[in-house]
Amino acid sequence: MKFFLVPILSLFAGLALAGYITWNNTGNFPTVIQMLLTVSLLSVLEISLSFDNAVVNATVLKKMDEVWKRRFLTWGIAIAVFGMRFLFPLVIVSVIADVNLYESLIMAVSKPQEYAEMMLNAHLAVSAFGGSFLLMVFLDFFLSEEKDAHWIQAIEKPFSKMAAFQSIELLLALGVLMGIYVNLPDTDKVTFLVSYLWGIMTYLIVHGISGLLESESMSKLKFFSSGFGMFLYLEVLDASFSFDGVVGAFAISNQLLIIMIGLGVGAFFVRGITLYLVEKETLNQYKFLEHGAFYALGVLAFFMLLDGFFHFPEWLTALTGAAILVLSILWSIVENKNEAKA
Repeated sequence: MKFFLVPILSLFAGLALAGYITWNNTGNFPTVIQMLLTVSLLSVLEISLSFDNAVVNATVLKKMDEVWKRRFLTWGIAIAVFGMRFLFPLVIVSVIADVNLYESLIMAVSKPQEYAEMMLNAHLAVSAFGGSFLLMVFLDFFLSEEKDAHWIQAIEKPFSKMAAFQSIELLLALGVLMGIYVNLPDTDKVTFLVSYLWGIMTYLIVHGISGLLESESMSKLKFFSSGFGMFLYLEVLDASFSFDGVVGAFAISNQLLIIMIGLGVGAFFVRGITLYLVEKETLNQYKFLEHGAFYALGVLAFFMLLDGFFHFPEWLTALTGAAILVLSILWSIVENKNEAKA
């Protein structure tokens, strides 16, 4: 229960705040009930889309020292709620409409329908950026010579052998880029190309910083330690996972504050799940759960990258990820029983 006390409190606080804002603006009780249901739906959407994110976070978080672990669970949640769920949509509309952040905020309050349409129109750029970053994370996990535990052997063993080829993950990511780019409508090509390349560059920069901070030359710096590198990596990873959910949320509601509250509550629950997985050492109990999370991550990446052709509904993304995770857990249980018998 201790892992979910703060998330549960955030749920009650979020519902109370959403109810107060709606009553203050409308004075209509049925509208208040509708907004409370919307907040609940957005929270469930965030949790379902980000459950695999919690597992991936746990794989990194267990390597961090206690100081940076606490910073991720405090500073990180502030960045997740206010940075990604509030500031990020404002920045997108600010860039699209060529206005400053204040004017973007005014538009969100005074012209929510127009604001929501701009957010939805930005889906291709956002999906290309987030999808390419997640694709690089997926490839980095499976293209590793040090990886000796395999869940789906027919896929993972060849991947491990391919890891000896220098920069193979970058080559494969560029191959995916070309395969999608040549088939996109001309009006979408530049947007997709630029956003995709920014996603790869962001991954390489964050990955490079993380490696630099783990070197001996940087070990004497108290703040810029390897923990900071992992913290930075987790924040960008969190952002990439949340891109699809943030933009998709505008199809459910055009109220920025309501979206921030709903997705923010979901983010608290994802943090609680992450902490639970680390403290209970769940990844050690279910040996293929980590694999399942990265497979789910890879599927999400391709769903996002194929957005230029057709949009996959959020419920399909969530169900696919959940199905892969459940299958990995069941497979782990069977494997554990087989090892116990041996």
